[in-house]
Amino acid sequence: MKISSKFKSIQSSIFCAVSILVLSAVLVVTVVSLRYTNSSIYENSVMYTQTIIKQLNQNIDSYISYMDNIASVIAQSGDAYKYLYSEKGYGATKDENYSEYRQRLVEQFKTILKGRADIRNIGIVREDKNSPSLFDNGLSVRNTYVDLNTQPWYADAVGKYDRYNLTSSHVQNVIKGERPWVITLSRGIRNYTGTEAEDGVVFLDLNYSAISELCAQSSMGDKGYVFILDQNGNIVYHPQQQQLYNELQTENISLVMNAKSDIVTVGKGDDEKIYALSHSDITGWTIVGCMNMSELLRNSRQTRSIYVLVAVGLIIVALLISSLIARNITLPIQKLRDSMKSVQKGNFDIEDIEVISDNEIGSLTRSFNVMTHRIWELMEQNVKEQEQKRKIELKALQSQINPHFLYNTLSLINWKALAAGEEDISRMTLAMSTFYRTALNRGRNVLQVEAELSNTRAYLEIQSMLHDGDFDYEIEVQPEILQCESLNLILQPLVENAIHHGIEEKTDGRGKISVRGWKEDNCVWFMVEDNGVGMEQKVADKILTMESKGYGVRNVDERIRLCYGEKYAMKVESVVGKGTKMTIHFPAKQLVDIQKSQSS
Repeated sequence: MKISSKFKSIQSSIFCAVSILVLSAVLVVTVVSLRYTNSSIYENSVMYTQTIIKQLNQNIDSYISYMDNIASVIAQSGDAYKYLYSEKGYGATKDENYSEYRQRLVEQFKTILKGRADIRNIGIVREDKNSPSLFDNGLSVRNTYVDLNTQPWYADAVGKYDRYNLTSSHVQNVIKGERPWVITLSRGIRNYTGTEAEDGVVFLDLNYSAISELCAQSSMGDKGYVFILDQNGNIVYHPQQQQLYNELQTENISLVMNAKSDIVTVGKGDDEKIYALSHSDITGWTIVGCMNMSELLRNSRQTRSIYVLVAVGLIIVALLISSLIARNITLPIQKLRDSMKSVQKGNFDIEDIEVISDNEIGSLTRSFNVMTHRIWELMEQNVKEQEQKRKIELKALQSQINPHFLYNTLSLINWKALAAGEEDISRMTLAMSTFYRTALNRGRNVLQVEAELSNTRAYLEIQSMLHDGDFDYEIEVQPEILQCESLNLILQPLVENAIHHGIEEKTDGRGKISVRGWKEDNCVWFMVEDNGVGMEQKVADKILTMESKGYGVRNVDERIRLCYGEKYAMKVESVVGKGTKMTIHFPAKQLVDIQKSQSS
């Protein structure tokens, strides 16, 4: 690949291009200026937006006030509080007219819902889950699992009778089987019964579409839009509300809430936005109109056309010259960029870039070629070093298994021989032979699960004789994992820990150790469980850390992590007086050729 440049230096190339562009821009700006035109358009657009927002605010205030009148009528009616506090409805005094109260309320609710399609739900409730409640046509029931004190529309309305409470948009789940997206208006219902029962609340769930329709009526241009915030900065309405929740779009909410004036400008250039604010003393909401500056300035095209005709000659010349210069500058850089992207993706096996030039691009390209070769060499060296380090660490960890068991077992065999117990000597010798034949594994770290289980079974048999058969053991393994790969000596340290720290310290009952193996989620799972003395979970959590005095169990965990990765770790669970359970898992790989796998 050859790269050439007509300019001696990149600096001179950029200087020529920028000089021509600046000259053209200065000529155009000098001849005609759009400053005052744009300023006039900006001021007129701001005034128009403010007018629309204020009108929308008034419309919303009127709408909410009307809905508050409906809620007030219900809250102040005798039927509402008598229904909530009658004896039949969990009150203090007997009221034989309970059914009448309820029927009148149901008819009132039906009439309101029939005449107002923008009201989704009407209801009266109390905090007590055993108290009566009433919703819509009287057929709906309350979700008993919903704690009303956690619902802002209820908690903020209880005990307040002089004004309503208004929420932002939310999911209403107080009615069983319903989860509509609504805005809730609520009022407190005073308890006149003289009892200590808590006050009730009447609420109206307003369809989200009711507010969205009001906002949609306000024309803000093609790119402009309206959104509403409550007094806490929560979004009541936004045309792209779902995208905001999914973090696909952002909005300058904090800037709007902290604004000192009714006009806020954000961004620069084509991304510049104008926010017009209108605060409501009735709802507590802030109505925000957003206009895009680029759209506002679009109206100045007719004025700009005159200036464009004057400058068209300069622009054509500037474009031609700039095109030639830019092509000469950017083409070699683009080729170098393409090579860099290939390297970025990890492809270092690329052809060297040949440069026929003495300028900065030539120097940069030569340095890039040298760097690419050096990085490739370092990567190869690092891979080899890491692989060697891994093999060394695995061997080091395996070699750290404490050999004291060998000496103890040999000592016991000698004692048994002296005592002339030939049957015991035979059993002990056979088990020990099986254990060490598998444990040593000719110096290899990997073997089949079947061999590892044979090793574990032999170890348990030896330990059973060491403890005069004082504990029972069982091994249950699914046949499908027997031919899978396993690290050498990963079960024996777990069994040893269960015996020494669980079974031996047990003072009541007979000890038992269970070894289970199965396949799940394409992984081999092992669990070693005992019914020993157990321990506190906080103590069990330290077994796999450097704070632990023992090494066998931690050795198993470290070897599994080194060989298979950090996600294949050990888990220790224990309960005092009930025992301990240790679980390990690793990828289920068929081990066909142990020697080949180990050598690779």
